Amino acid sequence: MKRNLLWAAAAAVLVTAPAGEALAKYRYSATITRTTYGIPHIEASDWRGVGYGVAYAYAEDNLCMLAEEFATVAGERSRFWGPEAKAVLGFEEVDNLSSDVFFRAVIDLPALRKGAETTLSPRGRELMAGYVAGYNRFLRDAGPDGIPAECRGKGWVRPITTDDMLRLNEKQMLLASSLNLAPAIANAAPAGSAAPKVAINLPDPKELGIGSNGWAFGGEVTADGRGLLVGNPHFPWKGPSRFWQMHVKGPGGYEVMGVGLAGTPMPTLGFNKDIAWTHTVTEARHFTLYQLALDPADPTRYMVDGTSEAMTPQTVTVPMPEGTPALSRTLYSTRWGPVFVVPSRGITWSAQTAFALKDANRGNQRGIETWLRIGEAKNVGEVEAAVSETLGIPWVNTIAADRYGDALHADVTAVPNVTAEKAKTCATPIAGLFAELAILLDGSKAACDWDVAAGTPVPGLMPASDQAATTVRSWLTNSNDSYWVSNPAFPHRQLSPILGKYATARSLRTRSNFTETAALIAGGKIDHARAEAHAFANKSLAADMAWEDIGMLCTQEAPIAAAAMRGCKALAGWDQRFETQSRGAALFRAFWPKAARLPGLWAVPFDPADPVNTPRTLATDGAKGEKLLAALGEAVEELEKAGIPLDAPWGDVQRVMAGKDAIAIHGGPGGLGILNMQESVPVPGGLTPRHGTSYIQIVGFDDKGPVADAIHSYAQSTNPASPHAHDQTRAYSAKKWHRLPFSSRAIAAETIAAPKRIRE
Repeated sequence: MKRNLLWAAAAAVLVTAPAGEALAKYRYSATITRTTYGIPHIEASDWRGVGYGVAYAYAEDNLCMLAEEFATVAGERSRFWGPEAKAVLGFEEVDNLSSDVFFRAVIDLPALRKGAETTLSPRGRELMAGYVAGYNRFLRDAGPDGIPAECRGKGWVRPITTDDMLRLNEKQMLLASSLNLAPAIANAAPAGSAAPKVAINLPDPKELGIGSNGWAFGGEVTADGRGLLVGNPHFPWKGPSRFWQMHVKGPGGYEVMGVGLAGTPMPTLGFNKDIAWTHTVTEARHFTLYQLALDPADPTRYMVDGTSEAMTPQTVTVPMPEGTPALSRTLYSTRWGPVFVVPSRGITWSAQTAFALKDANRGNQRGIETWLRIGEAKNVGEVEAAVSETLGIPWVNTIAADRYGDALHADVTAVPNVTAEKAKTCATPIAGLFAELAILLDGSKAACDWDVAAGTPVPGLMPASDQAATTVRSWLTNSNDSYWVSNPAFPHRQLSPILGKYATARSLRTRSNFTETAALIAGGKIDHARAEAHAFANKSLAADMAWEDIGMLCTQEAPIAAAAMRGCKALAGWDQRFETQSRGAALFRAFWPKAARLPGLWAVPFDPADPVNTPRTLATDGAKGEKLLAALGEAVEELEKAGIPLDAPWGDVQRVMAGKDAIAIHGGPGGLGILNMQESVPVPGGLTPRHGTSYIQIVGFDDKGPVADAIHSYAQSTNPASPHAHDQTRAYSAKKWHRLPFSSRAIAAETIAAPKRIRE
């Protein structure tokens, strides 16, 4: 009863003011107009109002998810859900206690508060203040009874402060770096002490649950001579890393439509009237690891240039469920960052050595201003200037096209300034064991710290001039491989190894991208219709490369095991696509990962002079052919055990449940060379997407402004009761593109409810 009275007392009234009424008397003011699929168009006269309207509209769609995220970054998961329960932190499941310890130790609120005053731009601070006010306003307007059923009455649904936004922004900056080592940091203990018994794994950077494809087509290859952008980010279908669509009109002519993640106060991927941009996760590493030489007298001291230095202890206290005492844990940090352990991989804290992590994105509050500048850009040159001058983009490539016909790929991010020479001279004898994760440097030498370059916003960051940025009028693309090749016609010069691998085999998805893009361009000038067909072609390069050879093995005279023969018959009727009606796709999906692990799979090895077409040709002679058929037989048995018919239509296997309705999902794993990527996890009788194609946009320009077609695969709302929980999922299933309303006339034509004005 007391809580209800408090909510009622705090409630603010929605105001519908006469047109043209002065807004100066309102501290926060915004108008929200919803169009088809519930897309909000937020208009405000100042940046506070922008944040206010964005937060309010986001909470209308995703309150429970965002409220849980605020509890997560505050280190309160154990209190509300228990310490042993698990939830997705970033992109992997982590136990709540490890999550809480990590956030309470690694997020330095005093430093973030100071950074907000000194680093965050004034409009960035206003956006953040507006977001806090808008979120809290929604809570007041909803009242206890208006909260969605999934989180109604929960203690973790509470008003927020600026501290919550600072924590959340920090978490987003660390999403592809420190966050993936959260359990390794949270459970590190010195030699001789009792270490927590938690399973800790070293993340595979290729399996973080994030990816993407992006294409920027220049005027030389488009039908109208203007730029055209295709953005296909692959992000999670569940959790706070889902995208959410919005259209924002703010002060000074700022007008951007696109998407952002939970807590993002403006679009971070989208378009304005002159430019369009997308992001793909970069192969660059945004942290370095340091191997410490410990002081023989004390495992919490380490040697630097022959002098013993004390680690900095930090004791954090994590609240537990009511009736259970809080838990305290002491972690240690060094000049190189926090100590971490992964015992299963031999990364331990012994009496002789330990390991620490230094993250370039810790304290990165420049990203908001970077994305605001991108949103204001009038051409791709201004986009490149925004990412280069701020170094605020945390862990993604930026791919952009403009109305003038220029195309840009900028792999320019907040990355440690470690040259190839430094990586070599500062390597330790075991550096090779860490190569897939990050560069390992010698922490016993002060000279192995990051180099400081003039003109960078933060000492130790690599200047943009030493990173990769290319502008052309033909085309550029990226599918998460390194900067080396964005267009096979002009590979990039070699840069520091911290920016990714050079002259090495590309992923099948990257090779499929190059192959399919070349075919697209060979077929004529590109327009929206051809780009849409390209994005959803659902071809598999693995199938294209292996089909004939597998068919020959299936028709050989030698005896074939019964399971493999059943697989041969099922694949014979497959169209080699991953469309919802493709029969046999599920079997090939199960088969290919087993085949790809076989040694000596390809007869023609990788050739750096031909990264698109090598390696190739399955090695099928003798024992190698037998192993391929054995892998096919294993795949058959796997599907049969799961109760999945070998010739089931792919959409009957890969699906999303909307209540009791199953929505067929096309696309498939990137490891099979499928551009329309869907990485799915098993559910009874089939599969359901975990991450993959999310917000797909195809943006060109006419004389009046942007021309954008899009589909948001998992839709706007995580509230099952919302009409916008699955509407775009059905559109995605049917490949039904939506021409996004950008102009006032288009918005008016698609408005689905009276505009809502919120003010206080």
